[in-house]
Amino acid sequence: MKAIDLRSDTVTRPSPGMRAAMAAAEVGDDVYGEDPTVNRLEAMAAEMLGKEAALFVCSGTQSNLIALLAHCERGDEYIVGQQAHTYKYEGGGAAVFGSIQPQPLDYEPDGSLDLAKVEAAIKPDDPHFAKTRLLCLENTQAGKVLSLDYLRRAGEFARAKRLGLHLDGARIFNAAVDLRRPVTDISRHFDSVSVCLSKGLGAPVGSVLCGSKDLIARARRWRKVVGGGMRQAGLLAAAGIYALQHNVERLARDHENARNLAEGLSRIDEVKVAPGGAQTNMVYVSVEPQRSVAMREYLKERGMLISGQGNIRLVTHLDVDRPDIDRFVGAVKEFFAQAA
Repeated sequence: MKAIDLRSDTVTRPSPGMRAAMAAAEVGDDVYGEDPTVNRLEAMAAEMLGKEAALFVCSGTQSNLIALLAHCERGDEYIVGQQAHTYKYEGGGAAVFGSIQPQPLDYEPDGSLDLAKVEAAIKPDDPHFAKTRLLCLENTQAGKVLSLDYLRRAGEFARAKRLGLHLDGARIFNAAVDLRRPVTDISRHFDSVSVCLSKGLGAPVGSVLCGSKDLIARARRWRKVVGGGMRQAGLLAAAGIYALQHNVERLARDHENARNLAEGLSRIDEVKVAPGGAQTNMVYVSVEPQRSVAMREYLKERGMLISGQGNIRLVTHLDVDRPDIDRFVGAVKEFFAQAA
């Protein structure tokens, strides 16, 4: 029976069409700038995001890291969310490699950072303090989509305060599809945007960092410094091109499946779906912690994978379809029925 993996949208396998594109990729040495498929991917990504240039990297973590290194110098500071990947989930890379100080702030319920609180966190021009150089936002943030009005105000704020503005846009295309707007309506407000190809877009590896020519030139050097220079990387870049060509609009199906998942689980008394139900392709639920461990094992025995204990994130993706959602909800119902 087909396995159902709802732990993340990073677990997808390349489709036959994507594998064929990878097998046929023309390659060269990307460190020399001679891989034509990488160059094509970078040009495509830059055009789609409305930026001058782009850089193909091995991961979203690396993309965010080299963006921070390109924006900031030793002793500088970036303002970021407490639960942001660029602060909490990427090994402290900015501090470890760049001596860049994070200033984390709590997210608002909608996934934004309160700009008044950001302003209050900006350090004075005084040798006692790190220099505040950069504001980092995340979209989607825990599946939530930042409003276009907020992004406009954040862009205006950053310019007025002479801050750089970076977007961890790992799932920026989920946000654009949810808003039913061109992705450039989001990206145009930012100096740099990191986009994951290996999440909902279905590529096996890789992200792209998009920005100005000067910023990407600095980031390219930092990519080499952190060990991210790849050689015949066109095999991977071809998957990214295929993903951008074929897997953007289909994200709407993931969102629909997440809505169906939230609706089905909301009918189970023992499962509490977070307010708002589905958030793009993510559903957050809570189950009594000790029962959640037993539920996880029960589901695993039936070929269904989830992660977390008590508070659980469920993520839909291109390897999950509507029958899988129905089967999963049915298995959760069965677990609580037999445990009663």
